[in-house]
Amino acid sequence: MTEVTVYEKDKCTACTNTKRKLTDVGIPYVTADLMEPMNLAAAKALGHMSAPVVVAGDDSWSGFRPDKIDELVKQLELQEEK
Repeated sequence: MTEVTVYEKDKCTACTNTKRKLTDVGIPYVTADLMEPMNLAAAKALGHMSAPVVVAGDDSWSGFRPDKIDELVKQLELQEEK
């Protein structure tokens, strides 16, 4: 299964919504605090400037993107079928 990391910060509504949606669709994830300099550098290196930053395999995006989470669900379902 593709590992999913959510780079988040405190009091971030988009971060909370992203984690809730991932949980609702059954995708496990780990979190990383954007207040930690190494995590912030990793997110910026991907070209993202707003929270959350979600990394799923080779794909990444920022902000609350239910469309991207739905795409990820479809990709994971295809992987399981193989």
